[in-house]
Parts: sequence; structure tokens; C-alpha cells
Amino acid sequence: MSTARTVRMGVIGAGFARTTQIPALRALPGVEVVSLASARREKVEEAGRQLGVPHVTTDWREVVARPEVECVFVSTPPALHRDITLAALEAGKAVLCEKPTALDAREAEAMWRAARERRVLSLLDHELRFLPARRRMRELLRSGELGAVRGARVDYRNDNRASPERPWDWWSDAARGGGLLGAIGSHAVDTLRFMLGSEPDEVLGELATHTPERPDARTGQPRPVTSDDEARLLLRFGATTAAIELSMVSPGKPVHGVEVSCERGGLRVEGRELWRSTVGTRAWERVALPEEPPLPPGLPDNEWARGFLLLAEALTRALREGRASVEDAATLEDGWLNQRVLDAARRSHAERRWVRLASGT
Repeated sequence: MSTARTVRMGVIGAGFARTTQIPALRALPGVEVVSLASARREKVEEAGRQLGVPHVTTDWREVVARPEVECVFVSTPPALHRDITLAALEAGKAVLCEKPTALDAREAEAMWRAARERRVLSLLDHELRFLPARRRMRELLRSGELGAVRGARVDYRNDNRASPERPWDWWSDAARGGGLLGAIGSHAVDTLRFMLGSEPDEVLGELATHTPERPDARTGQPRPVTSDDEARLLLRFGATTAAIELSMVSPGKPVHGVEVSCERGGLRVEGRELWRSTVGTRAWERVALPEEPPLPPGLPDNEWARGFLLLAEALTRALREGRASVEDAATLEDGWLNQRVLDAARRSHAERRWVRLASGT
């Protein structure tokens, strides 16, 4: 198979796809986005004009059905992930699905089992796995030079949803998969599983909704918010306990970090930087990483865009080479395993107790 052939993508959704995914794909040589779907006609037509996508539609099935589309990017609200992914797999198309994987573990398991049966490239968009700082952290942890892991934590804080004036949207609706636990908690759970190389045994979760109503964007009338904007989780990985603390209502400097404490030292990722400490020094030293290349025009300079660009490069390379896997990328099986943890956290919150995860597949 020629490595120079053009890879043609179809994208469903015009949120993150519009700001990050499509601009990143367009920057890759030999990659074309040939079809785009979104529910609102005016939105998808404007995005198509802005991004140079030749075919736009309000019906996602048209994207899946187009014969030239080799890979379908599922970037819709989570309530649609299962149906679109299953349709794309049935059509023999590769899939990159946004996170959280689905509304619950049952839907996520159906997606994973369909992908396993079809044996096509089927990934989940956990692009943070591809950031150099996180890859280096994982290498150092797995080398054993810091000794046994004693604890880990993921922190994410900003005030993006602190204002009650922010309009109601699908993110406010738990029935459509909205909420911080799914949006960022899915990344946090995947990060811990990826770094520690194991599965959690038990989960304790607490969720909060600090703004119970938001104004409708069109009418201005209040609409109830059913999703969470703050979440705290404890996860037991055998003898190791990991913590996740997430908030979109916390003022001050935004925080996005991962920290792992080990027998002889610790590691911390802050954004795209990696820091290391040796027990006894009581100080952090920055770990040198390869210099980051400039981003293509039109991409925001943040960890999500940089991680996605690296994932997209690896995915495109695999498609050209006819491979059904990408090293270190999150699969739909990972998506199912992540979703089981999110489901357990919600159950723990509702029942006010630790929830044990069933072992095995």
C-alpha cells in the first residue's frame, strides 16, 4: 500500500471537531475531510464554508454511507456515540469516537464488541496519552527506577461554568451525556489506568451541581441542570489509592495536573510540563522534553490540540499501512473499562458507599 495515498475522513459534530479536529486533520499532508454532519443546518453550512469541507449535511447517516469516507470521527454529544459508532463499524469504516465513550457501560460494551468482531481500527479520543510529558512520565514509572507506586492524583480546576448566566446547552443535560464527570472524568480515569497499567478495584464518588438552572439560549427562560459541574473520586488500585478532583466552578488560575508518588520519588505533569522530585529533596525539578514544533495555523495552543494532532498523525499512518491498531492509543475496550468506572462513581454517589468493580470481561 502506498504511503502517499490520500486518506479521506468524515466528521460528525461541529463543536470540538470545528475548533480542533478538522483544523488538525487539514494540516496533515495527504488527509482530506470530505464530509461533515451537524444537527443545525446553519451551523454545519457555516463550518463547511469556513473549513473547506465539500459535503455537509444534518444527517450523520450520510457521512457514514459515503463510499470515499475511510474513517468516521464521532464528535457528537455522548447520547449518539453508540448508534453512530455501530453504524460506522457495520459499514466497515474505521472510527475515532469522542469521550466519554457512551451513556453507560452497557452501550460502551456493545461498541467494543462490535469493533472486536469487525477488526477495523477503532479508537477513543484520549489524545492526552500522546503528549510527550505524559508519555515520558509513563516510561519513568514503568522503568521502576522510582520504586513502587504509593499514590496518584489528577487535578482539574477552572471556572468555565461558574457563572449562572452561562446558557443551558446539552452539557447541562445528564440524559445526553453532559457533565464534568464524563467530559473530564473520563480523561482522568483513562490517565490513571494508562499510567499505572492496572484496573481499579473499587470506586468512591461524590458529584455536585452548583448551578441548578441555566437560561435557555433562545428564550432566556430558566431550564433545569441535571449534570454535575464538580466531582471527586477515590479509586483503589490494589494497595494504591488514587484521587481525582475536578471542578469547573473554581476561580483562580486553572489547574490541570497529574501526580504520582513512588517509593523513591515522584512525578508531576502540569499542562505540558513534566517535573520530578527525589525523596528528601522537598523540591521539584523540571524534566527536559523534546522541543515542541510550532502548531499549524488555526489550532489553539493547548494540550488538547497538541495531543490530538499527534494522535491524528498516528491514526492516519495506521490507516495508510492497513493496521487495525495504534500503539498507546485508547481503544474502544479502554472506553468500556473507563465507562465502568464512571458508572461506578455515579452509583457510589447515589448510594453513598464504595462500589466494587466486577473483574473480568
